[in-house]
Amino acid sequence: MTTVGIDAVEIWAGKTKLDLPGTFAPEKDEEPDKYRKGLGLVNSSFPDVYEDIVTMGANAAKRLMDREGLTPDDIGRIDVATESAFDNSKPVSTYIAGCLEDVYDDDFHHANKGERKFACISGTQSIDDAYNWIKAGRNRGRSALVIATDTALYARGSSGEATQGAGAVAMLITEDPSLVELSTEQGYGSADETDFLKPNQQFPSVDGKRSMQVYLARMREAVEDFESVAWDMHPDDFAYIPFHTPFPGMVRKAGLLGYRHMIRDTEIEDGLADEIGRQPRESEFEDWDAYEDAIQEYMDELKRTDTYQSWYADTIEPTLSIAREVGNWYTGSVHVARASALKTAAEQDRDLAGKKLLVGSYGSGAQAEIHAETVVDGWREEIENLNIDEQLDQRYDLDFEEYEQIHDVHNHDMTVDVEEFTTPRGVRVRRPRPDERATVRVRGVTPVAARDQRAATAARTKPMP
Repeated sequence: MTTVGIDAVEIWAGKTKLDLPGTFAPEKDEEPDKYRKGLGLVNSSFPDVYEDIVTMGANAAKRLMDREGLTPDDIGRIDVATESAFDNSKPVSTYIAGCLEDVYDDDFHHANKGERKFACISGTQSIDDAYNWIKAGRNRGRSALVIATDTALYARGSSGEATQGAGAVAMLITEDPSLVELSTEQGYGSADETDFLKPNQQFPSVDGKRSMQVYLARMREAVEDFESVAWDMHPDDFAYIPFHTPFPGMVRKAGLLGYRHMIRDTEIEDGLADEIGRQPRESEFEDWDAYEDAIQEYMDELKRTDTYQSWYADTIEPTLSIAREVGNWYTGSVHVARASALKTAAEQDRDLAGKKLLVGSYGSGAQAEIHAETVVDGWREEIENLNIDEQLDQRYDLDFEEYEQIHDVHNHDMTVDVEEFTTPRGVRVRRPRPDERATVRVRGVTPVAARDQRAATAARTKPMP
């Protein structure tokens, strides 16, 4: 039986960073641990003045293709997932394909291109589309390129400002993959929600408390739906559980909820009974509010047990290592979490072949998806090719005034003149689009010249040495 899954992955981080405990917290007159321990974040990545969702996505895709020895003719489908799109008609995938065609002898004229939107879950939905395309036999031996790319900005001074970030994840979806095989079974939880909205606006309107509640509710529904078509899950079934990670603190809540569900009626619950009692059962309560209060009390006790903390440290914590350093990447966040887990396993020389991951994706508005993935032989070689540590180490460390400048550069309503903070060597640089409002300097290009260049249709530079 032919399997389908992720054959290779590449990550591209923004070229600058903001130190949240060291730079952001003092300006906000707040304790550093609010970010380091509360949100679970250390740094946020931002694109330099010459970067955007197109260049980040194109760079991730090019590095993946070069590493795998692929040409455009090997790619039959390019799907881009983003909630940072700047064009309401033309998909970002066409812009990225155009960038790639500048550096390859062939073109992507034969490839099906599209753009997916459902907040942060659309990266996983794009993988689902590629999976179905291959399983239907429509790929003609070609692979699919899925790119999740976002600039996750919030209005300055808003409650979400500390959870910003920017970057891209490129994934190759193929038959007989070298990284993970995707399960046929999926579980969904979906409802019409207004916890996070961007109606004709760049910066989101967010109800943070409500968003957390919706996230957990949809995840619970997705878990139950998955179990209805797959199996009753047990904590020992999975080596790692990567969740959508807008910030690690949110995953702590999801991990606890999932663990409580999975240990119900198992030897683990029995073993904890003497320490914290057994889980409350709904049938034991006449009042729903009393039942919920009892469940919350049980979970408060559960998270303090050595049994849970050990499981969390082994199964969830390794998925958060990159997120702590880059912040929220919207569509790319859960895929960064998967890469973090596999990267940790490789560093620990852990044998993962044949082990399972449980992937929990989520998008506000709102929908969650749960599916399983099986790690396959060849995973270690693929994941060791990532150079994310090097990228993170080379980012320019912004001071607060520079952070405000880079935020303004990427604010669609601002026109600013800012020099680049880093030298764009070894990356693709896209000249400003005709409809872009920001006036920027790109490798010495004057603001006037930059404005003049907007008249050209997607003019781009050649690769830099």
